[in-house]
Amino acid sequence: MKAAVYDTAGEPHVLQYRDIADPPCPPDGVLIRVEAVSIEGGDLINRASTTPPSPGYVLGYAAAGEVIAVGPQVHDRFVGQKVTSFDLCGSHAAMRAVQASKTWPVPDGLDMAAAAALPISFGTAYHCLFTRGGLGEGETVLIQGGAGGVGLAAIQLAHQAGAIVIATVSGTERAQRLSALGLTHAIDHRTTDVADEVMRLTGGRGVNLAVDPVGSTLRGSLASLQPEGRLIFVGNAGRAALDLDLWPALQANQTLMGVFMGTQLEKPEVYRAVSHMLEKAARNELQVTIDRKFALADAALAHAYAESNSILGRVVLLP
Repeated sequence: MKAAVYDTAGEPHVLQYRDIADPPCPPDGVLIRVEAVSIEGGDLINRASTTPPSPGYVLGYAAAGEVIAVGPQVHDRFVGQKVTSFDLCGSHAAMRAVQASKTWPVPDGLDMAAAAALPISFGTAYHCLFTRGGLGEGETVLIQGGAGGVGLAAIQLAHQAGAIVIATVSGTERAQRLSALGLTHAIDHRTTDVADEVMRLTGGRGVNLAVDPVGSTLRGSLASLQPEGRLIFVGNAGRAALDLDLWPALQANQTLMGVFMGTQLEKPEVYRAVSHMLEKAARNELQVTIDRKFALADAALAHAYAESNSILGRVVLLP
């Protein structure tokens, strides 16, 4: 099969489009003919900084496609079924072998690019907002990186839960697009001190919850919290050294929680939530924003584009 592989960590050009052996179908899994790959933030970080365990390594978390083989231990998947999937590697290829427990059926009517992108972005947002963040109706949430996949998902889910939604974003056009998804207040982080603006918008109270997938913005997120507020740290897209003074958080009885979704999507509540959100997306009740699509052969170009900080939503590869 064709795949985008890498032999050593580095810039996007380390990705090479090659012929490699087809993966075998695992006994407890399925083999998928991939139709769409969502490039996730973790894919970019892994390619840039993680030495692959072997040459010709296929990276990638998220892919959707058609089941072409089913392992003997699997009884709830069938050949010809459309599924979306998550794993810690193997998405950047024409075929993917994955445990059945890491797949979700794709509802009729849902575009496969959207199906590929939804589980991680919306699953992460749901977990951060609700199962870990405990967001309630009428509370105020700050979402850092509102134009990213997790940010766009979190804006919609928080709005639908009755929260007041503040998000950081760059540019008026992006802010307008986010407002259509349920954003209450946009803060342009390039020209405005985020914590000062949050305090102005909340009458000096601060937010109940902050969700931060950026990392380099953690100091501002923490400064935006009200006493007893919660901060969910879910990534380091900014790839900055993390250096925080936590003494003020202690004095304010605030809570800082870390989330790594690689171990969370199979948890029953999160898995069910992803299934429900796939159905909602198929009914156009949730919007999965795809910025641009590339051929799998152009994976290096796609990674470079995804790292350009000018995108809105997800970048997708098509085998």
